[in-house]
Amino acid sequence: MSAQAKARHAGEAEQLEQLPNVGPAIAGDLRLLGIQRPADLVRQDALALYRALERATGRRQDPCVLDTFMAATDFMRGAPARRRWSYTAERKARFGIG
Repeated sequence: MSAQAKARHAGEAEQLEQLPNVGPAIAGDLRLLGIQRPADLVRQDALALYRALERATGRRQDPCVLDTFMAATDFMRGAPARRRWSYTAERKARFGIG
């Protein structure tokens, strides 16, 4: 699979940028947190990643970053690809971050 093509399922994702919703900026954020490969996301908690990113950067992150982390971790656990904004209502209900 080329680095530019988005994975259709978790088994196809070899690079972070191949994950649905993940571009160079989010991939860079994940690498800052020690996530090097898509498989590294399987056992990660999206909220914990979001809070770790805030600590690492010293600033509040946009809530859409949490939506993206939720989408990426779910995808790598076998869920179908969903647009990051489809996680907004769930994020607000589960975490009260809005």
